Amino acid sequence: MKETPNSRSATPHRIVVLGAGYAGLAAAAFAAGRTKRRDDVQITLVNAGVRFTERLRLHMTATGQQLADLDLRELLADTGVELVCGWVTAVDADARTVRVDDRRTLSYDTLIYGLGSVADTTTVAGVEEHAYTLDSARDAQSFAAHLDRLETGTVVIGGSGLTGVEAATEIAEQYPGLAVVLVGRGVPGAHLSTGAQAYLHTVLDRLGVGIISGVEIVKVLPDAVALAGGDTVAADVVLWTSGVRVSPIAAAAGLTVDDHGRIVTDHALRSVSHPDVYAVGDAASIVQGYGPMHGTCQGGMPTGVHAAVSILRELKGKEPKPFRFGYIHIPLSLGRSDAVVQFTKPDDTPRRMYLTGRRAVWYKETVTSSPWPTFMRMTKYPWTTAFWPHGGRYTRRSDKEMASDATYSGR
Repeated sequence: MKETPNSRSATPHRIVVLGAGYAGLAAAAFAAGRTKRRDDVQITLVNAGVRFTERLRLHMTATGQQLADLDLRELLADTGVELVCGWVTAVDADARTVRVDDRRTLSYDTLIYGLGSVADTTTVAGVEEHAYTLDSARDAQSFAAHLDRLETGTVVIGGSGLTGVEAATEIAEQYPGLAVVLVGRGVPGAHLSTGAQAYLHTVLDRLGVGIISGVEIVKVLPDAVALAGGDTVAADVVLWTSGVRVSPIAAAAGLTVDDHGRIVTDHALRSVSHPDVYAVGDAASIVQGYGPMHGTCQGGMPTGVHAAVSILRELKGKEPKPFRFGYIHIPLSLGRSDAVVQFTKPDDTPRRMYLTGRRAVWYKETVTSSPWPTFMRMTKYPWTTAFWPHGGRYTRRSDKEMASDATYSGR
C-alpha cells in the first residue's frame, strides 16, 4: 500500500523550503499561516541570510539608493517556522535529506525547492572576472561603489532585456556624467506593443542611453566588450544582465531536470521523478497551455502558494489541483520619474493598453512594494492572498497532456 502523509507516524510532517526568494518565501509564509495552530506540521526555511532580497529593486541598490531592511526573523516571528541560515550544498532526493553548509543535515517529508536562478557568468568568457551582476544586494552594492569612483566614463550593460533596461535608465538618471550603453541581441522592449516600445525608446533617448542591438558579446575584457565579428565597445565598467542559470543541485540530486537544469514538474508542481518534491519559481520547469512559464515575481509567488496549498491537501488525503497561471502585465521602471506598464494577455503577449509617465510610476511602485506586505498577510490571513489570474482558456491543458504527466512520473 502506498504511504500517504496520514498513514505515517504521529511525528510532525516535515516541510523544508529551500530559498527565501519570492516563490520560496510565499510557500513558507502561506504554509505557516495555515498551520500555526497545528502541531502535526513542522516547517523549516533555509536561506543564505536573514534578509529578504527585493530583486525587483536591485537596479536601485546598484545606483546607491537605500532600500528597506526586510528581516526574515521579524516576518516569521510567532509563526513556528524555523529559519536556517546557510548555503544548500546538496540534496539527496532518495534519502530525503538536505545538506546545509556541508555541516548540517535536514530531513524532510516534503521538500519545496525554490533555489532560484542567477546571472549566467560562465557561457561568455571574461564575465566572471570583469563584469558585475545583480544577483544579490551585495553584488549590487559593489557595483554602486564602483560607479561612485567614476567621474566620467562608459558603463556597458551586457543584455538588452527588462533587467538591462531598468538598470540602464536608473544609472543614466542617477549618474548623468557617465555614458550608458545597452548592448545585446534584441531591440530593447521588442516584446512590448508598438506604442509602449516607442515610448520606451523616447525615454532611453532622453536619458542619453546608447543602444547597440543585433550583436552578440563573445568576451568581456578589462576595458571593453568584444563582439562577434571583431568589433569592440569600450567600457570602464560592465554590468552583466544577459541570461541566467540555475543551481546544479537539483540535477545532482537525481531529480529530472530540463535542458536548463530546472526541475520538470507535473500539473501540480511536483517533480515528475520525485513527487515528494515541489518545485517553485524559476527553479521549476512549468508548462501551461500557452507553453513554458518564465521566471518572474509575478508568476513565482503563485507557484509558492500553490505548492503550500497542495501539500496541505495531501495531508488531508486529497489530490492536489492543477496549477494554472496567466500573466497580466509587464511593469518596467525607467528611472525614478518614469515608467511604462504593458498590459498583456495571459500568454504574456501584449495587449493594446499600456500606461506611461506618472501613472505608470505609481503602478510599478505599487507592484514592486507589494510582496513584503503580502507575505505578512500570508502569515496571519492566508486565504486573503490565495488568489491570482488563472488565465482562462490560455492555460487549460488537455486530458492527454495531464495524463502524460502521471505516466512520466510513474504514478
